[in-house]
Amino acid sequence: MPAYSGVRRLLGAVLFLLATLAPARAAPTDEPDTVRIGVLAFLGADATIGEWSPVLRRLQDALPGRTVSLVQLDHAGLRDAAAAGDIDFLITNPGHYVELEAELGASRILTLDPGPTRTPERAIGSAVIVKAGNDRLRTLDDLRGKRVAVVSTEVFGGFQTIWRELAAQDIDPQRDFAELKPVGLPMTRVFEAVARGEADAGIVRSCLLESREEWRRGFTVLGARSESDFPCATSTRLYPDWPLATLRHTPTALAKEVTLALLAMSTARDGMEWAVPADYQAVHEMFRELQIGPYAYLREPTLMVLAERYWRWIAAFALLLAAWILYTVRVEHLVHARTAELRAALAAREALEARIRANQEQADHLARLSVLGELSGTLAHELNQPLATIVNYAQSLVRRSDNGRLTDDAVREASSEIAGQAERAAGILGRIRGFAKKRAAVRERVAPAALASEAVALFRGMLANAPEVSIDDTLPAGAIVEVDPLQIQQVLLNLLKNGYDAARGLPRERQRLAIRIGEGAGESAGHACIAVRDHGSGLDAAARERLFEPFFTTKPDGLGLGLSICRTIAEAHRGRLTVDGTGEGPGCEFILSLPLGPSASAPPESRTDHAADR
Repeated sequence: MPAYSGVRRLLGAVLFLLATLAPARAAPTDEPDTVRIGVLAFLGADATIGEWSPVLRRLQDALPGRTVSLVQLDHAGLRDAAAAGDIDFLITNPGHYVELEAELGASRILTLDPGPTRTPERAIGSAVIVKAGNDRLRTLDDLRGKRVAVVSTEVFGGFQTIWRELAAQDIDPQRDFAELKPVGLPMTRVFEAVARGEADAGIVRSCLLESREEWRRGFTVLGARSESDFPCATSTRLYPDWPLATLRHTPTALAKEVTLALLAMSTARDGMEWAVPADYQAVHEMFRELQIGPYAYLREPTLMVLAERYWRWIAAFALLLAAWILYTVRVEHLVHARTAELRAALAAREALEARIRANQEQADHLARLSVLGELSGTLAHELNQPLATIVNYAQSLVRRSDNGRLTDDAVREASSEIAGQAERAAGILGRIRGFAKKRAAVRERVAPAALASEAVALFRGMLANAPEVSIDDTLPAGAIVEVDPLQIQQVLLNLLKNGYDAARGLPRERQRLAIRIGEGAGESAGHACIAVRDHGSGLDAAARERLFEPFFTTKPDGLGLGLSICRTIAEAHRGRLTVDGTGEGPGCEFILSLPLGPSASAPPESRTDHAADR
């Protein structure tokens, strides 16, 4: 250690010589007229002025034209002054410096040199003091259950260094001490608290006990360690001495002048010396172990600590959680019960809908059979014509064969007529059979004109003297609807049959029926409208109001179900069935509107005016 001390003194002499020989220069305009140095006053105002007055005098001499002042502050005040920019330099203990370095960017430029008996790197420790003659307290482990006085838990030499040693022996001051009694600055209050019996032990900075004779006689150090080259009793490891640090706003030139001036100080001449910045890694290691200061983020509170600290909140949360669990269980029970009821209701609804669908299909089938029944009187006559023709041509072939006048042309002619009439009869029977067949509803994409043509063909096939039925299609080419063709044919056939019945007995020209197919407007926009118009006697307003009611009919032998079923079929296809009895001319017009679907890739049937009066 003597070699290191000689090198340090030589470096200080060189820097002092350079500062002395440097040419005088005017202070930069951005440097302050007053140099303010914040000092941690751990021993009180008078002791602080006496301890740091050599620094004040040296800087006052080295910085002519500027006023140098010492600002005495406690830990919090020193931090606030540094953050606000109220001081240019700070002198504080190593632990406080490390905290300010991490938080405010403080940067050490010098470390206090404690003198020939100590080095700057091993200058500060803590001493646990007890009254002299107290044989009950000999080691740090004896502090369990005792009252211990400290300046504050934030003081480096007055608590934090001993905290590290206690933690190494699994002693938690907050848990294992009967009382951790903060007495505040100055540190002399710790001696007073122990002397008056207010505390069993106290924690002070090492070498403070040896600074006064009455303290050396009245107190002893608990758990003293053997540290080489250290003249004082200490209960802890040793750490670097106090640093002089700059702040982010400190001018660089001013920091250089202050550094050179203080390095030139000597104990013999000024009573104090400064050295180049020491290594403060030991302080960082202590803070990391204790997880305090800049390493506080490493501290993860245990469940026991959280329970002790927040037990009221935990209890309240537990009650809320229990209430929430009970509420959740009750809600789950109600949900399961309501879900079961809902499932049962849905099952009943589905069963009811299935029965309704079955009944609807049965009603549609009966309605078709009803229409066939009404037309059955003329059906036999319609079939008699092709059958009679077939019989006549067959008998003609027999007679010609008997008379020897049978030629190939006669056979060909008779065969062609017989085949044509047979196809006609088969077509009539096929359409009737398909119409009367009971089956489930289907959806197909068809052209409205094709539906109307098929219904007209079926209508004419079942009547001997069918009236003239014209079809006028004004829909765009390729227009289609997605429907059940058989159900829509049932609606159109019912409307054609009603129109035929309304004009029966009237002159032939008034028995004609007209079908108009076009795109709707207003409420029917986007729909294909198929209008069936008769020229009969028409309906009065009262009859039109009740026309679609079940069991209402204007026919002497009607059941009153046809139009009601037709409207149900139209609504099932998202369409409408309405009647207009106020148009031009006599009779009524029934309008079936169906939603138009996407246009077919190719038009199913070109637009044309059909005359079905073959």
